[in-house]
Amino acid sequence: MSEPMSAGTPPEPVTVVVVDDHALFRRGVRAELESLARRTVSVVGEAGSVDEAVAVIGHRRPDVVLLDVHMPDGGGAAVLARTRPDHPDVVFLALSVSDAAEDVISVIRAGARGYVTKTISGRDLADAVVRVRAGDAVFSPRLAGFVLDAFADRPGAAGVVDPELDQLTRRERDVLRLLARGWSYKEIAAELVISVKTVETHVSSVLRKTQSSNRHELSRWASDRRLV
Repeated sequence: MSEPMSAGTPPEPVTVVVVDDHALFRRGVRAELESLARRTVSVVGEAGSVDEAVAVIGHRRPDVVLLDVHMPDGGGAAVLARTRPDHPDVVFLALSVSDAAEDVISVIRAGARGYVTKTISGRDLADAVVRVRAGDAVFSPRLAGFVLDAFADRPGAAGVVDPELDQLTRRERDVLRLLARGWSYKEIAAELVISVKTVETHVSSVLRKTQSSNRHELSRWASDRRLV
């Protein structure tokens, strides 16, 4: 049996895995946390994709995962779906460049404990990590209102996000918004800086996911969900 911890013994640091598809950003977060909060936070792993995240979380069993919301292979929601059932004690804190209500609500519904944007200071991020590990819900200013509105049972509330909308990627939603506004494929491609072929691929995917058969139905579907 191990010796009991004395009153003067400092607590173990909160272990963290950083999940983001940008290596430079991951290294920056690690350096910032290690310089400001070495005694309270310890970065024990990194991942740049959903598959890597699942593997690292399973291997390292961190206290907290700093989770990017958008990644090419599925993003934060996919990581949550694949890891939370096997690791219910791991706490997830979304760390994203996006402050869109739909992103905040979607990742919180998937199981994240909080959501902060990448404009957060290193000191505040370290504090957020410690707080979510302790059981608090942590949000950047103004983002908490999105969650309160989404889950509040009152007139005018945003309502829980439609599961059909949840299955669309951020880029698919971008394409859908412009399509519903009457933009041509060429105009959408120019606006989003992607190829016309990529636009066509996204539209085909949205048609399939929403079970729509033409552009008119897609526009009505988007309008019903206040995407336009």
